[in-house]
Amino acid sequence: MSFAFNNPQRISTATRERILAVAEELGYTPNTLGRMLQAGTTNSIGVLLPQRLAQILENPYYSRFLMGAGQICDREGYTLLLTPPLQDSVLKAIPYAAVDGFIVCGLEIDRGEVAELDRRGIPFVLIDSDRHEGAPHVEVDDRGGAREVARYLLELGHRRIAVLSIGPAPEATGRGPLGRRLAGIGDALAEAGLTMSDVTLAEVPATRAEGYRATKALAPGKPTAILALSDVLAYGAVDALQELGISVPDDVSVTGFDDLAESAWFRPRLTTVRQPIVTKGRMAADFLISAIRGEDQHPHQTLGTSLIVRDSAAKRL
Repeated sequence: MSFAFNNPQRISTATRERILAVAEELGYTPNTLGRMLQAGTTNSIGVLLPQRLAQILENPYYSRFLMGAGQICDREGYTLLLTPPLQDSVLKAIPYAAVDGFIVCGLEIDRGEVAELDRRGIPFVLIDSDRHEGAPHVEVDDRGGAREVARYLLELGHRRIAVLSIGPAPEATGRGPLGRRLAGIGDALAEAGLTMSDVTLAEVPATRAEGYRATKALAPGKPTAILALSDVLAYGAVDALQELGISVPDDVSVTGFDDLAESAWFRPRLTTVRQPIVTKGRMAADFLISAIRGEDQHPHQTLGTSLIVRDSAAKRL
């Protein structure tokens, strides 16, 4: 039967037709994955995720990112496998993913996962991480984007600012995207003669519900502006303020980071930092497939950000 499916030239046409007829009658189909693994290729790339699948799917950022990666997979004939932590361990998930390479999202390079991929010789591309000389890397100008939005709030006259960070966040030393964003906020504060100790920092998971809860906890301190490091946290902040009868932006200004599609029609329309999420996904998949095929390795790539001014932030009177 193996010859009939894999090496038809080694048997007669009549014999092959009889075998295929019997196979169809029995409902037999060849194990495509097994054949791919035997050949050392799966035509599939994995997205190694830092959080459980339910948390990932709750964040619209990943929908946009996966859209971009999926566009390249469709073009190149690859499938896309989401690989969340196994038993709360990203490292444990790696051996169970039948893929030719990984897009690694949001992991620090000194963690065991990157070392394990290096040890196994599996091609990978780093996203939202620090640079690793052994692999392509795609990031956005997190520091510049955060500096620009923080500077904007300061220029509007805000001095009592609360920062909603995706926690747990590193110190503002430039490590990882959150560290770079906090460093950018620190840059803008320094220009105004302030430091990070002059702002209130809350570290919460990147969900709308957590943005709501964190803002409810901040309310007694009455910040005049909330700078959220993701749009979904900003949405939750506005939900909480409106429920408390606090006007946005008349009483409290709110800004985000991402510029998700909803931000343009959210009420009030959200002032935020735009990062090219779909482009980042496309570039990550393109770089990875090139690495899998043994083509020239791509350099580290930094994509630009821009401040999108809408209606959710106003001058402090």
